[in-house]
Amino acid sequence: MPEEAARKRLFENMFICMKCKAKRRAKPRKVRQGKVKCRKCGSKDLRLKSKEDRS
Repeated sequence: MPEEAARKRLFENMFICMKCKAKRRAKPRKVRQGKVKCRKCGSKDLRLKSKEDRS
């Protein structure tokens, strides 16, 4: 199942900063607790990377 491995690598525990759109891999529990911030701008406003096909 190479598709599953690729999906895991691209989407599992991947968060996007709402302000500067930087990607950050972190555990969801820590993001919800506010312990994780963006490496680029320092914001704590993160969202999960969307798994929806955009094309």
